[in-house]
Amino acid sequence: MMILRALFCVGLGLSQPAMAQTSPDPATAALAASERLGRASEALGKAEGAQNRVKALTETITAFEDGLEAMRDGLRRAAVREQALAAELRARDEEIAQLLGVLQTMGNAPVPVLLMHPAGPVGTARAGMILSEVAPALDARALSLRDKVQELSMLRALQQSAANKLQEGLEGVQEARSALSAAMAERTNLPRRFTEDPVKTALLIASTETLSGFASGLSEIAVDEAPGSLPDISARKGALPLPVEGTILRRAGEADAAGIKRPGIVVATRPRALVRTPAAATVRYRGPLLDYGNVIILEPQSGILLVFAGLDVVYGQTGQVLPGNSPVGLMGGAGAEGDLLLAADSQDMGSERTQTLYIEVRQDNSPVDPLAWFKTDKDD
Repeated sequence: MMILRALFCVGLGLSQPAMAQTSPDPATAALAASERLGRASEALGKAEGAQNRVKALTETITAFEDGLEAMRDGLRRAAVREQALAAELRARDEEIAQLLGVLQTMGNAPVPVLLMHPAGPVGTARAGMILSEVAPALDARALSLRDKVQELSMLRALQQSAANKLQEGLEGVQEARSALSAAMAERTNLPRRFTEDPVKTALLIASTETLSGFASGLSEIAVDEAPGSLPDISARKGALPLPVEGTILRRAGEADAAGIKRPGIVVATRPRALVRTPAAATVRYRGPLLDYGNVIILEPQSGILLVFAGLDVVYGQTGQVLPGNSPVGLMGGAGAEGDLLLAADSQDMGSERTQTLYIEVRQDNSPVDPLAWFKTDKDD
């Protein structure tokens, strides 16, 4: 009788609904990311023999960055799901132990004791009815627990496999970045609208204290500038892609930690992220400037300047005309080792975007809100 009561109580306790799995399937996400990284690796091999190596390597780095983002997201989901499963199993330890104790007691009890009831045949019949109701619930719950334990084991194996693939992808993107730097140094077939006068550039830098003052004197450093301008991009206003993948950290006019307000936006991005020009543009200046770090100033059309500040590596030469989506530099950061370190903390998404790119748009030498020109998620 005591065995039946215990069994009935355990059956009721374990028949409660299991925790719903509302998050997307991490295994599917990791598999898709693995395939994307595989395609990026193949593209890297083909890029070496491509006629336009810069374009091919730019596309390869973009593919690697997208694949790594997806892989980190898959790892993040797997870690969250693993924690949820482990917490659920820990919370039900007492019930599971109670179930195992009852089943062990039943296994050790003589068969006649299990079949007989002190109240006689009627009690025995009632006990049988209780068993017939509780047994399916016990069976279903045992299967559910088994599935959860198996899923937990699968998630741990998935994370190890994904971590290995992530490391391969990080090595691949580093190789692609190195190849891109070499290809940029070898590229000599771009048109030039003017040549830079280094003496006038140095004097301009020394005599200006603001970005506005520097921008207003850019025409002074150009020698033998070709007349005309690149095609008007006014029709693309509000639709230009951001030059780097990231999230808006500060909008125009928002104060930073030091209380300084600037007319541009700040984009938080990953270490070593590739920065590209959103449209065909002339390089008006590249190099260190004031307190902005490494800067590149692009002119997509006469009267409009795009200022990107905070890069670690800057590509291109002053006076060159760059096609749209051309690489103009790389963000700073720890590189491959830093990427791996950040990837290990797969749940802290914000900590991965440790670099910041400052973007300013100037029209007729007056700053305008960059978000009026670039296509972004306005809720970022």
